[in-house]
Amino acid sequence: MNAENRTYFEDLLNNLRRMEEVAAAGGGPKALAKLHAKGKMSARERVDALLDAGSPRLEIGALAGWGQFEEEGGCPAGGVVVVLGRIQNRLCVVVANDPTVKAGAWFPITGKKNLRAQEIAMENRLPIVYLVDSAGIYLPMQNEIFADKEHFGRVFRNNARMSSMGIVQIAAVMGSCVAGGAYLPIMSDEALIVEGNGSIFLAGSYLVKAAIGEEVDNERLGGADTHCDISGVTDHKMPNDAACLERIRQLVGQLAAPTLAGFDRVAPLAPASPPDALYDRFPAGNSRPYDVMGLLECLLDEGSIVPYKETYGQSIVCCYARLDGWAVGVVANQRKVVKNAQGEMQFGGVIYSDSADKATRFIANCNQRGIPLIFLQDVTGFMVGSRSEHGGIIKDGAKMVNAVANSVVPKFTVITGHSYGAGNYAMCGKAYDPRLILAWPSAEIAVMGGEQASKVLLQIQNSARKSQGLAEDPEAEKERLLEIKARYTEQTKPIYAASRLWVDGLIDPVKTRDALSIGLDAANHAPMTERFNMGVLQV
Repeated sequence: MNAENRTYFEDLLNNLRRMEEVAAAGGGPKALAKLHAKGKMSARERVDALLDAGSPRLEIGALAGWGQFEEEGGCPAGGVVVVLGRIQNRLCVVVANDPTVKAGAWFPITGKKNLRAQEIAMENRLPIVYLVDSAGIYLPMQNEIFADKEHFGRVFRNNARMSSMGIVQIAAVMGSCVAGGAYLPIMSDEALIVEGNGSIFLAGSYLVKAAIGEEVDNERLGGADTHCDISGVTDHKMPNDAACLERIRQLVGQLAAPTLAGFDRVAPLAPASPPDALYDRFPAGNSRPYDVMGLLECLLDEGSIVPYKETYGQSIVCCYARLDGWAVGVVANQRKVVKNAQGEMQFGGVIYSDSADKATRFIANCNQRGIPLIFLQDVTGFMVGSRSEHGGIIKDGAKMVNAVANSVVPKFTVITGHSYGAGNYAMCGKAYDPRLILAWPSAEIAVMGGEQASKVLLQIQNSARKSQGLAEDPEAEKERLLEIKARYTEQTKPIYAASRLWVDGLIDPVKTRDALSIGLDAANHAPMTERFNMGVLQV
């Protein structure tokens, strides 16, 4: 047992759990008590009641919005709970507005998180359930959520697209559902509404009075009786939250069995090393080289690892294996220092030409065989310098990026340590459509490391000062360097990425195997329809 490493992860995980507890509390105990007084469940209570008790689940974006929107009072968890879990043993995506956060209003991050939930449902052909309780767009920030391609209106476009794709959408109106937001449940395949609390209208009673002079209360305007008995807008009138959620469970339980992709799975075996050995094998602060095979032995089924080109391009490890019984191909950055065939030392975490070439070939093989890919990222970038440039590192790196971009099998990414520069792209960063992208609390995501970046930024500042004729001051320069480094380092932290949904979540390393297994199960619900084609390459 490595005491230093264990203490390092214990501190990181304690901090992560504290943040998760704060985010899960939403608008706080007073707002929750107010909600309960209306006979309503909280968003998380609704999700818990809807999902099968004790079944595996994965929350998406639990820390979305963290540290943002402070002037607005914050937006815990992005004001919406998104969970991948089972309803009547059927894997589904569940989206629940949190009415304790600004009455469930949509902040920019709320829109981004809702779109990510729909993206997961679309990519994996999973049923999606919306538990609606929202005041609509947060008006003070309407310019950041209303008009663009990835804003509020994209949700309804996705409603229409999913319906045409045959992806089941069920919506329950359990509170407010106003203005443009009213289209979401009605563009779903089936809509439920809770008596007394649920309401749907394009304009509330105050706006109706102002616009056309009509005196009408919200219940008569758009309550459960109106939309179930008169307008026919909704399909089920339910007496309370509990009954509504149970009706959804009944509806999901009657869905036809999904058509599966057929990814290979056998009876799972436990890893050769226990998952908590990850705490010992990943160095504190990612400050020392280590053998990535030690991590893989904690994640993959015992005896299943089949190395690919084991002695070539050793700064990337490629192997066929099984994870919880699922057949997978693994592409992992090797962090120990290795020697190539010429006896030259290669730094850990750096992608060289030979390793890029190997990974490209391996990715092509997995696509040909229908084997999902798992990328384990701890990468500082591609090798630089005249020798690498003369050897065509850009060309070899481009081939690897091309293979990742054109891959048609499901891809999953776990960032364990560094995720810098073009290495992030080549190892299937967020821009390359992984079905799930997760990070350990030890991750760092940036263009380059803080030490290098702060020096580059300081040089730029110094050049600007020199051109303005300002005198040099060594002490002031030291202070500027420390200030730049602190600011840059803050932006490389994994919570910064999680807050902005650059990753789907921060996870305890020991939960990596379980999270990936859920993702693979989800991916198996979407039959493959495309063929792998890398297009034109400079060989």
